[in-house]
Amino acid sequence: MRYRKPSIKTLLGITKAKRKLKRDLGIYKVTKYTNAPKNMKTRLKRKAGYYSEPMKIFRFIKRLFK
Repeated sequence: MRYRKPSIKTLLGITKAKRKLKRDLGIYKVTKYTNAPKNMKTRLKRKAGYYSEPMKIFRFIKRLFK
């Protein structure tokens, strides 16, 4: 597992405050519908195995020889 030190914004609580504000304003309810096509595309790719380890390696090798 990878460990990453928290950012300054996280330590100061800025990130948490921004997320709470967005939740209270209902922005996430709107983006749920605006991001729906992108989310569906990602779900289909995941189901088809696009993000599996062999495919990741294949895409990496493909990039090397491009």
